[in-house]
Amino acid sequence: MRTLCFALFTLLATPAMAQQPVPHIPFESVPNFLKLPPGMNFGEVAAVAVNSRRHVFALSRSDISGPAFGAMAGQILEFDADGNYIQEVAPRLYNWAFGHGLRIDRDDNIWQVDKGSNTVTKLSPEGRVLMVFGRKGEASSTGSLAPPRPESPPAHRDGYFAQPTDVAWAPDGTTYISDGYVNSRVAKIDRNGDWVTSWGSRGTGPGELDTPHSIAVDAAGLVFVADRGNARIQVFDGDGTFIRQFRIDVPLPPGARLPIGDTPSTPATVGSNAPGSPYILCITPGPMQYLYTADNWGRIFKLNLDGRVLGVLGGAGKQLGQFGQIHGMACPSENELYVAEILNWRVQKLLLHPAGGTN
Repeated sequence: MRTLCFALFTLLATPAMAQQPVPHIPFESVPNFLKLPPGMNFGEVAAVAVNSRRHVFALSRSDISGPAFGAMAGQILEFDADGNYIQEVAPRLYNWAFGHGLRIDRDDNIWQVDKGSNTVTKLSPEGRVLMVFGRKGEASSTGSLAPPRPESPPAHRDGYFAQPTDVAWAPDGTTYISDGYVNSRVAKIDRNGDWVTSWGSRGTGPGELDTPHSIAVDAAGLVFVADRGNARIQVFDGDGTFIRQFRIDVPLPPGARLPIGDTPSTPATVGSNAPGSPYILCITPGPMQYLYTADNWGRIFKLNLDGRVLGVLGGAGKQLGQFGQIHGMACPSENELYVAEILNWRVQKLLLHPAGGTN
């Protein structure tokens, strides 16, 4: 295994505290952990999840059929705890259009979020459809195409989504869906699948959202939203009341670069390319929970639930231990991460070795 250990320190700035050092967390990336069968490759891997048996599920934008931009772009591929390929889950599902999110609930049900078809699907552990949220546009109408992001916020409609991104659950089984690129809101659905409410609209103020790209819920039922367009993480109670927000203000190291496209001489302060702008959220299990997130500079951040950065690792690139647009993450324990990459078409398993163990 290849060990990556960093000795540099950067500075942290948050609205609530003075700057202080943020350590780089030593880690290793397990080579060739997920083993695909001969003749199969990943496409863009948009998400990754781990179930109670420690099976790993990867959402790959592959097996594309139809025109060049894909009438069906997505597969869920299952691997055992040792990374051996088992099967494709729910192949050629009706709503596959452009897979975006994948999570597994406490009962090992598999939830697939499809940005292209504006749907979220709950699958049994065996891959059978249990519930469908939203509706795919009919092939006979222009609604079958993903709508462009409108300049003015659209009117929200209960039960419908417009390019959703992610899903999470409260301890009581309530479902929260980040409804994402167009609607810029969070939907709340009860454990029976009934629509309860939604909150949020496009904007920059507290409680407003711009591309809520990921969502997570802690053991106390607080809802964390990756407000990517505003380069911040917002925290709400279970009914959508704004609690707090925080930003990840860890300066870029010398020579840092974006994984694709021009790297600006002065990084943006908002938007998806702003340093610290959150692409994905993952909260660890256990009595002491931690929040992991990642930005488009290939960096992974470990935070406590109050928003204090405890450590950082990674950077942009194509080698093991480097990352190309982290889009999904699973964190079954504090020091074990699975990271899905869009640009490098892979999942990396990371083992973290923080100094002194648990923070």
